[in-house]
Amino acid sequence: MELPLVLKALILGVVEGVTEFLPVSSTGHLILAGDLLDFNTEKGKLFEIVIQCGAALAIVWEYRARLTAVVTQSLADPQARRLALNLLIAFLPIAIFGLLFGKAIKEVLFKPVPVAVAFIVGGLIILWAERRKHKIRVGSVDEMTWSDALKVGLAQTLALIPGTSRAGATIIGGLFFGLSRRAATEFSFFLAIPVLFAASAYDLFKHGSTLSADDLGILGVGLVAAFVSAFVCVRWLLRYISRHDFTVFAWYRIGFGIIVLVTAYTGVVNWTIN
Repeated sequence: MELPLVLKALILGVVEGVTEFLPVSSTGHLILAGDLLDFNTEKGKLFEIVIQCGAALAIVWEYRARLTAVVTQSLADPQARRLALNLLIAFLPIAIFGLLFGKAIKEVLFKPVPVAVAFIVGGLIILWAERRKHKIRVGSVDEMTWSDALKVGLAQTLALIPGTSRAGATIIGGLFFGLSRRAATEFSFFLAIPVLFAASAYDLFKHGSTLSADDLGILGVGLVAAFVSAFVCVRWLLRYISRHDFTVFAWYRIGFGIIVLVTAYTGVVNWTIN
C-alpha cells in the first residue's frame, strides 16, 4: 500500500465516522473530501459507500446487548418484536425510493455545489425545527408505533439528496413527529444499520468488479477508521443531546455550505465537479 493512498483512506474513514450520525451529512462531506483528495473515481465512490459499514458496526457494538435481544427474542418478546418491525417499516421507503431514483440522483446531484446548497437548506430547516415548540408524545424507542416508524422512514428518503443528511432527516423528522430527542436519535442509530449495510451490499454487487485484492488494505484502513471515529462520536452525541439542541449543527451546515459556494464561484478551490 502506498502511503498517500493509505492517508486518503484514513482521512475519509474518519470523515465518515464523525459525520455519519451527526445531522451534517456524511455523504456530502465524503463527496467534498473525495473531491479535494482527488479520490472521486468510480473506485473512490465505491470505497466511500463500503466504509459506511464501519460506522454501522460501531452502532452494533454500542448496542450489542439490545440488538442481540431483538434478534434472539423477537418471537417471544413483544418489545423486541416491535422494534424489529418498526425498523423494517422505516427501512422500506428509502430502499424503494433508492432503487427507483438512486441512479438519477447520483448523476445529477453528487457534486460539490448541489451538496453545498443542500447543506444550507438543511441548516435552515434545523433552525426552524429547533425554534418550534416540541410536543413530545414518544419518550423512548420502545414507545414508537408502526406509524411513527413509517413517518421517520419517509423523512429518511430525503437523505437520498446528498448534503441533506440521513441522521438529520431522521432525527429532525422524529422531533417533528413527536419523538423525544433521545428517542429520535437512538432510532436514527438503529435505522442506520440496515440502511448502511444494504447500501454497501448493493454497491458491491453492482460495482464490486472495480476492486481488486490490492484494494483490501485501504478498505480495511477506511473501515477501522470509520468504526473508531463513529464509536467515539456516538458516545459523545448521546451525552451532548441530554443538555443541548442541534442548533450548532445548523449553523455549521450553513457556514460550511457558504464557504463551498464562495470557493467554487471565486475559483479559490478548484472543485473538479461543479
